[in-house]
This record gives sequence, C-alpha cells and structure tokens, in this order.
Amino acid sequence: MQIQNLPFSKKALLAGAFSITACQVSAAGFQLNAQSATGLGRAFAGDAVIADNASVMSRNAAGMALFDRTAMSFGLNVLKTDISVSDASYTLGAIAGPANGLSKDSNYSDAGGTSYAPNFFLIVPLNEKVAVGVDLYTNFGTRTDFSETFEGGEYGGLTDIKSLNLGLTASYRINQEWSVGGGLDIIYGTGELERSLSDNLGGSEILNADVAGTAVGFNLGTVFELNENNRFGLSYHYSPELEAQGDVTVSGVTAKNDSLYLGLPDMIEFSGYHRIENTQYAIHYSVQWIGWSSFDTLESDAFGEISEYHWKDAFHFALGGTYYLNDTWTLRGGYLFDQSAQDDVTSISVPDSDRHWLSAGFTYHLSEKSNFDFGLTYLLGRDVEVSEEITNVSSITGTTRADATLVAVQYSHEF
Repeated sequence: MQIQNLPFSKKALLAGAFSITACQVSAAGFQLNAQSATGLGRAFAGDAVIADNASVMSRNAAGMALFDRTAMSFGLNVLKTDISVSDASYTLGAIAGPANGLSKDSNYSDAGGTSYAPNFFLIVPLNEKVAVGVDLYTNFGTRTDFSETFEGGEYGGLTDIKSLNLGLTASYRINQEWSVGGGLDIIYGTGELERSLSDNLGGSEILNADVAGTAVGFNLGTVFELNENNRFGLSYHYSPELEAQGDVTVSGVTAKNDSLYLGLPDMIEFSGYHRIENTQYAIHYSVQWIGWSSFDTLESDAFGEISEYHWKDAFHFALGGTYYLNDTWTLRGGYLFDQSAQDDVTSISVPDSDRHWLSAGFTYHLSEKSNFDFGLTYLLGRDVEVSEEITNVSSITGTTRADATLVAVQYSHEF
C-alpha cells in the first residue's frame, strides 16, 4: 500500500506526525539541565550565584566576577530516560476500509533512550574589574525510539534531538557588592525524525526529516553580595527562533533544503546562597521562569503552518544544601519541582508532566586548586492520560509515564 494513494489529507497526516516530534525539541519534560555535575548534585539550587566552579557562567555571566584566578571546568552528563505507555488502545480510521474502527492494545514499556551531554567552561579575569569567558554545553539531548512492534507507528517512531550552545561572555565588578555580566549564545541544533504508518495501514513511511540550524541569542545577569556568606543572583536568557534546514520527506514527497521554524523559550532565574555562620552548612535555592508559550506553532517553508500548540509558561523551584565536611570532601543534595509546559495538547511520543528531582553529589578536592565532582539525580514524572488522532487515519489513547536518571562527572582547576 502506498501512502500517496490513500484517501486522506497529506497535510493532516503531516500535522499529526510533527505534533509528536517537534515537541521533543523544546518540551519542558526534556529540558536538559546539563551544565555541571555540581549543579546536578544539588538539583541546580542556587546555581546562578554559588560559583564554586566555572560552570556558573552558563546560568549567570555576572558570577564570573567572583573569580580572581583563571578557572576551567569540563565534564560529561549522561541522561537515561524511562518512557512507557500503558492502558493504551489504538483504533484504525476510515482509510483502513473494512477494518475501520478496529482497536488493538498499544502498550509499550521501553521508548526511552540514553543521551550524552559534554560541557566546557573557561573564565579568565583580566584585572580586578573585568573577566571574560567561553563555554560550550548542551540545552537539549534526548532520544526516544519506538520499535516496529509498537501498534500505532504514526504516533511513535524515532526522535533524536541534539543541541550545542557556544557562549562568549564578560563580567564587570561595579563595587564590592554589585557585579554585572552578559554575553552571546550561539545555538546549533540537529534533529532526526522518522515516522511510519502501522502495519495495519501498510507500514509506509510518512515522515523522514534530517535538519540542522543555527541561531544567536544573548544573556544578561547581576550578582549582589551582601557579605562573603550571603549573595543573590538574577539572570535573563533570550532564546531566538531556531531555523533548522534539511531534507523533509512527507508521504513520498521530498522538500529539499526545507526550513522548520521553532520558537525557543526565554528564561529568567533568581538564586540565593547562604553559608550559615560558624558552621559547615549552607543552603541555597533557585526559582526559574521558562517562557514555553513562545512555542505556539510549527511552520515549514514547504508545507506552511503544520500544527498549533497550547503551551504554557512554567516555573521550576529548587532547594538545596551543602555540607563542607573537611578540606577534602564537600557533600550536597537538593530537590527541584519542575512544572510541565504542556497543557491541553499532550503526546504519546513525548510524555510531559510535572516532575520531581531528587539529587545528591559530592566534590573531592584533589588539591587546593583542583577537584573532581560527581552528581546524581532521579527524576520522577507522573501518569498522564493522552488522546491523539490523525483525521481519517487512526487514533490512540493511553497513559504515559516518563522518569529519568541523570549522572554527571566533572573536573575543575584554577590556575
């Protein structure tokens, strides 16, 4: 059976296929916080101001002013997602002819995948007032893969999204209390998307996209130091619309060098850090606003407006603690509550929900200037009931669940 001969709208099929793939690029459920092992170990609580290594520049460029020596950090974050679909029912549509209305179980237990996110940070103080830096890290790095055994291939398939952020930043110390900073973010993103009809409808490929693009954003931040044990940070990241180009094949029709336009979210973060006087303990916290409502439509030069979304802005709230055990060991932990970006529009392939982060980590000080960090987070999602339909093709209902484990290691050195 060839899909181009089927009696239904290709654009409707395209909309259905992309509605479960484009979300993967910017869904809150897979926003990858992968800037550092220290941040991961405290659920990123206080990360816009703690400045215990050079990775602070990714959250707040003004934090570079807290360094009086050249500082370098690099590491690797590993994300393993556990995605399942339960109580699922897949129903054929009108194009199935006599099989119209036939329903089949569509449960799936292993749609997750493993992603790797390296990072690198360098801060160079030029004098007592000015510091400059460069960083390289990823904002998104998720892979989901439903095998051919999944009933309802048009709602599953492969989604493999990666991004890389190159930052060029500078900070300026105004006085003993106030510092400011900012910089440019050069974002490079790639996406590989594949969808096919289920075997019940012929198994034909309905989508194959391999796209990549670059965009430029910026960030601004400030730090206020009440004293050496108490400080606050505030930062803003402007995220541009990303134009990703490449070959897109839909229903047997290929658009060469097509462009897909994705609205990425702006972010505002406030953090605080407080070392309890005459103790070995510190508490820290963060509140981050993420402007997911900027992702309202997905558009293509070749196919026009493909799909509409009902995304909502969201917050995450993080609280953490640090225990400075001795000169060799520092222990940390944290909790983060992350609000879902999806509202009325949900997805089988990209399940999203409110999430709870449970985090722990440590620093092992190799010397006064060098240390090794480890961070571990278990991310708990919740069950979400999902219902999707591609007009005249099929529909699917079910309960999705997405949990994840994140592990990170990092080495830091001051010169």
